[in-house]
Amino acid sequence: MINCLIIDDEPLAQDILERYVNEHEQLNLIKKCSTVLEAFEVLHIHNIALIFLDIKLPSINGIDFIKTLKDPPAVIFTTAYSEYAVQSYELDAIDYLLKPITLERFNRSMEKLFRQQPIIEQADKNYTYFKASGKLLKVEHNELYYAQSVKDYILLHTLKGSIITYMTMKYLEELLPFDQFLRVHRSYLVNLNYLTSIEKNRLYVNEIPIPLGGSLYKEKIRERIK
Repeated sequence: MINCLIIDDEPLAQDILERYVNEHEQLNLIKKCSTVLEAFEVLHIHNIALIFLDIKLPSINGIDFIKTLKDPPAVIFTTAYSEYAVQSYELDAIDYLLKPITLERFNRSMEKLFRQQPIIEQADKNYTYFKASGKLLKVEHNELYYAQSVKDYILLHTLKGSIITYMTMKYLEELLPFDQFLRVHRSYLVNLNYLTSIEKNRLYVNEIPIPLGGSLYKEKIRERIK
């Protein structure tokens, strides 16, 4: 599932987008927000992978809001103003939807999203597809022993070799099964089935040393291996 957030100060626009989102079983709407302050709180609590974002908002516009986020989710702008389209694509927005938004236009945007993002599998699947080198590659979860963030890319280390894909570590966390994978550092996520030992500031996965992050990450791993 793709956890998403709607940020729009018009209740009617919120309701229309909510109805469209509910048409797609791959999308999971976490909340509708009217202000960026509300949105900040949601982003700190939930792992949001996609934002439907209006541009003309109280106190700050949507483009400036995205620029304040250190590791922003994917964004689809929803606005009545066409003049911001160029700026939105400079921010690598998935799409730019002009109001009033029809269901047909929304669905085309979803097709674009699903082409650019990895295919989201159901929870009982033991594999995920990742986009790499212009094609979709199937990765079995039990063959992926750890992932490493390298700038804007993720290096997936599997038993068959390494794969590089364009995404954030936060989004990768959403893709992979919670009970099998754990983020242990800002730049590392590991398969707990390959965890062999833990030291004070590092752990070993498939006998490979992986740095262990600060107190928050250490607490997470203590909880998971109890």
